[in-house]
Amino acid sequence: MAPATTEFESAFNAFPRGVLITTETGPCAIEDLRPGMKVETAENGLQEVLWIGSMMMVPHAPVADPAQVRMIRVSPDRFGLSRPAGDLMVGPGARVLHFPDVLRDDDVRGRVYTPFTEFTDGDTVFEITPPSSIEVFHLCLAQHATIQANGLPVESFHPGYHIADGMGPNKLALFLSLFPHITALRDFGLLAHPRMTLQSLMRLDAA
Repeated sequence: MAPATTEFESAFNAFPRGVLITTETGPCAIEDLRPGMKVETAENGLQEVLWIGSMMMVPHAPVADPAQVRMIRVSPDRFGLSRPAGDLMVGPGARVLHFPDVLRDDDVRGRVYTPFTEFTDGDTVFEITPPSSIEVFHLCLAQHATIQANGLPVESFHPGYHIADGMGPNKLALFLSLFPHITALRDFGLLAHPRMTLQSLMRLDAA
């Protein structure tokens, strides 16, 4: 049991059932992944899954942020050929790894993570309120990294560097208790890439 706040729910609400994660043996539905299995990452090759969290998203539940009970649907090829391969449904806790317009680089370096909600345009990326409760998942690796979901590069879970700023000691202790492999926030390690909003990227492009 945990508070229904963005800080807590973002640890669970990235991928609904059916999303295919690329593993060492091929695509695997997120609900079939288990700790100990290895997934492909863009930065460090195969990494072991240490933790998988899941929760039920209740679409019409009273929440402080209505976006927390909506899903995002991404059309095929929205971020390039076969990115994603077929429709991709993600939750509010998911971020995509992409090239900012200001950066031109074919390497994984120089990319940033941005929430899918930032790309909502009502055409290729749009929000959906599920008609009924939906199970959603997220996963932790030994190192924060980029994994493949339906062929699209997305991030594994990391709480960010400032999650403790709005928490008291009791709330922080409850948050950490959700992760048996973690004893302190520093154990999550470094972010593989920066996180930036599209607005921040546009300001960078204009500078």
